[in-house]
Amino acid sequence: MDHSRFRQQCCTFIIFVTIFLTALAAKTASIGINYGQIANNLPSPENVVSLIKCVGATKVKLYDADPKVLKAFANTGVEFMVGLGNEYLSKMKDPNKAQTWIKTNLLPYLPSTKITSIFVGNEVLTFNDSSLTSCLLPAMQSVHTALVNLGLQKQITVTTTHSLAVLQTSYPPSSGTFRPDLAPCLAPILSFHEKTGSPFLINAYPYFAYKDNPKQISLDYVLFQPNQGMVDPSTNLHYDNMLFAQIDAVYSALGKLGYGKLPVHISETGWPSKGDEDEIGATVENARKYNGNVMKLNSKKGTPLKPESDLNIYVFALFNENMKPGPTSERNYGLFKPDGSPAYNLGFSLSSSSSSTSSPPSNDAVKNGTSGSGAGAPPQPPTSSNGYLAISSATSLERYHLMWLSLSFLLPLLMILKF
Repeated sequence: MDHSRFRQQCCTFIIFVTIFLTALAAKTASIGINYGQIANNLPSPENVVSLIKCVGATKVKLYDADPKVLKAFANTGVEFMVGLGNEYLSKMKDPNKAQTWIKTNLLPYLPSTKITSIFVGNEVLTFNDSSLTSCLLPAMQSVHTALVNLGLQKQITVTTTHSLAVLQTSYPPSSGTFRPDLAPCLAPILSFHEKTGSPFLINAYPYFAYKDNPKQISLDYVLFQPNQGMVDPSTNLHYDNMLFAQIDAVYSALGKLGYGKLPVHISETGWPSKGDEDEIGATVENARKYNGNVMKLNSKKGTPLKPESDLNIYVFALFNENMKPGPTSERNYGLFKPDGSPAYNLGFSLSSSSSSTSSPPSNDAVKNGTSGSGAGAPPQPPTSSNGYLAISSATSLERYHLMWLSLSFLLPLLMILKF
């Protein structure tokens, strides 16, 4: 027996398995969740940590820099995108004020809490407010300059979020173009993204397209259910769901302005479980299907136009928020109710202590008016994994089984090589 050849083959196999395991590990870090807090009955941030882990999320988008949340998630490994609201834009034009904000609101929690991005402003360009629009890029630049001065620019990127309404056309995806009136302010923002290496964030909701035109749009197409889909006549690419079509429409629009290589991340997408009479499609079953399928997508790569690009999608939202204005749907996007129980079948059960019992409100909760019945004990880890949203179970356990199976081959080989 040629031992040298055998060892070489073993080494090749080990390298292959190592690459395979690395690829598996890389796919576990793409599920994001929006953590909104426009409510007076939400559990404490400490109790939220286990909920985030229940759905397998590794990234959180926070609409501010709530110190209680940032402190609660220290040493959890969860990545945070924190927000600077539109009300801060005029102040953030001043680099000194931007640096003071970062020193006050972020530095105390680094590096224990993994803050990876700051989004400056929310859907500013579609507010049609010229004063906000004129402040957006200068504010983004000031925040980035402050990060550079503090030596944080390599670990924290600066971006902003956009509504899909920045597009003039989105169907078919290859025809995607930005609104002509927004081009003058979009171009320098895109240049900023390119220079700083930050992603282009878009909030995309197929729910709205279906609600506005349910007779023309297939419900299966927007819910990722089996359907015949559509073929883009210009690219011959096949789309079996609307979200991918919307993402590729954004990529097409970026390409027409010369920024086709910018990464596109979906900073919000979701489906309400309840709505008003005219909010067609806002049901528990549709929310379960849409959010479940979106969260499963994060283990795959790419859209038809960008098959090699990672999907970075943040589901909206963690909780139903009872103080949000607007139609009923606005208060019913949550995966969870304020007491920590699932808003619908998430595919796993929580310990009864997470929903049927409650702990006394803290002094802070009383002071902030958040001591309602929803302030329950922290939910326990999931106890079952047979269902639609088996994110922390089926997907992860399959990876673990594959990893252990691979290791079972590796260990004997390593022993042979040793001798």
